Amino acid sequence: MKARTIASSRYSPREVLPVVANPVLVFVVILFLYIISSIKILKEYERGVIFRLGRVRERAKGPGIALVFRPLDQMVRVSLRQEAMEVPPQDIITRDNVTLKVNAVITLRVIDPTKAVIEVANYIYQTSQFSQTTLRSVLGEVDLDELLAHRDRLNQRIQTIIDGHTAPFGVKVVSVEVKQVDLPETMLRAMAKQAEAERERRSKIIHAEGEYNAAQKLVDAAALLATQPMALQLRYLQTLTEIGVEKNTTIVFPLPLELMNLLNKSLSTQSATETKTNP
Repeated sequence: MKARTIASSRYSPREVLPVVANPVLVFVVILFLYIISSIKILKEYERGVIFRLGRVRERAKGPGIALVFRPLDQMVRVSLRQEAMEVPPQDIITRDNVTLKVNAVITLRVIDPTKAVIEVANYIYQTSQFSQTTLRSVLGEVDLDELLAHRDRLNQRIQTIIDGHTAPFGVKVVSVEVKQVDLPETMLRAMAKQAEAERERRSKIIHAEGEYNAAQKLVDAAALLATQPMALQLRYLQTLTEIGVEKNTTIVFPLPLELMNLLNKSLSTQSATETKTNP
């Protein structure tokens, strides 16, 4: 009985009631909790677009601390970092009637958070749709060879067109890269045959040029040897030296050209006399 009396006296209503019934203290506690919940922290790459009573504030908040007093205010977070968006494969018919599947990668970033929130419902989806239509229209105006050889120029053209569409809602297209071009199997075989024929043509041209250069050098060498008869004799001796090093059984009899010329002259004289004696 004595312990119960001490416990009941410790939590007496007379002591607790003034603390609970103090409205000023309750209001201060509620106000403090409301202010704490209204503090929002925005990171360095984030901006907050605040709507007050349905109207947007003139300037986006951030980075740092932003006060959002609900339910009067609402805040939409927007990231300013670059985002990579992949364009799904598109069926494209080039100007020379070749069917392709082409996909691309687009890098974009938000430069005006307020316009990106107000002007469109979803700026990423909007940019994706513009990218798909632009990719089909631009690549459908070029030949297959131009698509494969001048991809950088086509990327720049696609970027300019898409950037013109996204600029009104505060999105900047940083780069566009055609990622992959899928060719039909028949076109791959035809291109392989074309490349093989081109390499064969080049090899024949190079071989013909080599033969021509070799013949030209032989003509030049013959003309040079004709001016110096002793050079031919030296060439004979050099050939004999090269053959002797190999230690084979080949026997070489050098025949002077003067002897050949003498034989030719004698044969021509003999044929001329026979023609005169036997008309």
